[in-house]
Amino acid sequence: MAASPSAPVQEARDRIAVRLRALRQDAGLTGQQLAERLGWQGSKVSRIQSGRSHPSDDDLRAWCHACDADDEAADLIVAARHAQQMYTEWRRVQRAGLCSVQQARRPLYERTKTMRVYCSNVIPGMLQTRAYATALLSRIAQFSGTPDDSAAAAEARLERSQIIHRPGRQFLILIEEGALRRQIGGSDIMAEQLSHLLQAAALPSVTLGVVPAADGPMWPLETFTIFDSEQVAVELLTAAVTITTPSEVSQYLAAHEKLSAGAAHGPAALRLIAQAVSVLA
Repeated sequence: MAASPSAPVQEARDRIAVRLRALRQDAGLTGQQLAERLGWQGSKVSRIQSGRSHPSDDDLRAWCHACDADDEAADLIVAARHAQQMYTEWRRVQRAGLCSVQQARRPLYERTKTMRVYCSNVIPGMLQTRAYATALLSRIAQFSGTPDDSAAAAEARLERSQIIHRPGRQFLILIEEGALRRQIGGSDIMAEQLSHLLQAAALPSVTLGVVPAADGPMWPLETFTIFDSEQVAVELLTAAVTITTPSEVSQYLAAHEKLSAGAAHGPAALRLIAQAVSVLA
């Protein structure tokens, strides 16, 4: 079983904690002595140097100054910010609604030439209809307790998805068969969505695969998108994780390739979608 996608985030934080602990030790200070110099509780030093608490920029500057290592502060701040950017809590970015979340990723979508997508639970965002997207985003807002701007968010998602019609781009999209049968917004909305999926499969930029529910090539994974083999966005219930470490990006590329090899493509994929449509009739 693969490691949790949040593991690289903790690893990045652990590396910072190790460096901070080494600075304290090089200064000949105990954790309690450092806390006293900083005017902190000893527990704060313990949490930071164990990787259980993420230090602020000011925390890092103060730590380095207390250890006579001011020249280390700038590098540590950059590393800490990078670790923080790897893990984005949905509750933080969704406070003002979902529309801004859709718009924020548009520049990344615009500059990507090859996008590999895997969705295990719903139809991928770039292939969603307005009604399906609105119903799904409304459910997300309700669950998260955030403002329900699902109509505006769906519109932003559809605008972002127009890149699928631009020349010079490739979209390798995999959907678990179960996502075709999970109704979002009622049977009419789902029927429209599946019909739209059939049309999207014919686009020259799209290679669509359906991973069969029976005897699939792998276990269902978390939804992920690979941007130009350089960056992976993984969607968890509570957060989005950004992965850029080459070895880990390679693992997601390998997973996408294996899932694709065991998926139905072409007429076989269209038959699975058509079967899902017939169940709604």
